[in-house]
Amino acid sequence: LQNVRINPSSISFQMWKNIPVPFYLSVHFFEVLNPKQVLQGAKPVLNQRGPYVYREYRYKTNITFHDNDTVSYLEYRNLFFQPDLSSGTEDEYVVVPNILMLGAAVMMEKLPNILKILLSGALAGLKQEAFMNRTVGEIMWGYEDPLIDTINTLVPGLIPFKGKFGLFVDFNNTNSGLFTVNTGMKDISQVHMVDSWNGLKKVSYWRSSQCNMINGTAGEMWPPFMSPTSLEFYSPDACRSMTLVYEQSGKFKGVPTYRFVAPKTLFANGTDYPPNEGFCPCMQSGIQNVSTCRLNAPMFISHPHFYNADPSLVNAVEGLHPSKDQHGLFLDVHPMTGIPMNCSIKLQLNLYIKQVSGIIQTGKIKPVVLPLLWFAESGSIEGSVLKQFYNNLVLLPSVLDYVQYIFLGLSVPLIISAAVLMAMSK
Repeated sequence: LQNVRINPSSISFQMWKNIPVPFYLSVHFFEVLNPKQVLQGAKPVLNQRGPYVYREYRYKTNITFHDNDTVSYLEYRNLFFQPDLSSGTEDEYVVVPNILMLGAAVMMEKLPNILKILLSGALAGLKQEAFMNRTVGEIMWGYEDPLIDTINTLVPGLIPFKGKFGLFVDFNNTNSGLFTVNTGMKDISQVHMVDSWNGLKKVSYWRSSQCNMINGTAGEMWPPFMSPTSLEFYSPDACRSMTLVYEQSGKFKGVPTYRFVAPKTLFANGTDYPPNEGFCPCMQSGIQNVSTCRLNAPMFISHPHFYNADPSLVNAVEGLHPSKDQHGLFLDVHPMTGIPMNCSIKLQLNLYIKQVSGIIQTGKIKPVVLPLLWFAESGSIEGSVLKQFYNNLVLLPSVLDYVQYIFLGLSVPLIISAAVLMAMSK
């Protein structure tokens, strides 16, 4: 108990402060093979590219302990491309939707026609098309686009950012917000549980108080002595708390673990799972509308390849092959300490596209939730840290068990002898 509290004198503190586990971010892009046909109303045909793998380093700064047994910190992520682990380079070109243009078109659908006509004319002048051919590095880390200034001029505030646009531009060399968590000094059952995030006890992205709640931990560790039921964590990337459910017990390199996975209800819509009504407006089950926390862009998150989603989402495009082994997320946690031994958290980013009247660049695109990419953040304890875990949590308890039985075995004849001597003395 002493060593799983967040305390500078505990064994786990350095592991918590500077995570020694090698994490990797693996990104898979969906290339659109028939962009011209999609503009004429055809079903998108996709080809998965990648993975493009990045070594991820995490470390905490601004660690501040408070009088109410909580600690605040900022955790930063630094990513470095790993060519030897990747199937391709960041300089490769990929044909993907013009996210800025198609996203802005859907966002402007209900605005006056004059604005849409102006945007359509501006798009023509800038030679903007519905699909673009850009490098992996540009799509991830940003590219200059005159469309940003044009949209900000025509509809101020529609996209509240300037400069480069990239899907992961806020993911590298940045922090995930100010977390304040319980240290467990007085109540070990609350260790790592989130007290607030960016000073908030709950978020305001969603339509119900239940969906806005910040529950669980920050997703790094959990309280010890876990039960085989469920675990919760708050994900700033998904803008919500997530609950994973127990699937099975197992072992990771000899260390006992509980495996937790995503239930089918995680991204279910409000019709199939009423508690999720607060995340609506919803479409089919298996995708979650995150527009309210993503600049109001028509973005959705899901499991990769629409795993565990409504079959209509898979059938609306070609090239998806959902499977549990490849696309299901999991956490293998040591139940005694609450420390993850092996994990792979996977999410897919999708863009809702459609024909928008008044904007000729959208052609005759049929409404579809189009996968852009999916990524996995994976890591497992190894090396000296794993050895320390195994020795302290597996080997030593086993030795103590054997010693206990040896002493018990030696004590039995002594007890019998004592009883015989007592009987003879009478």
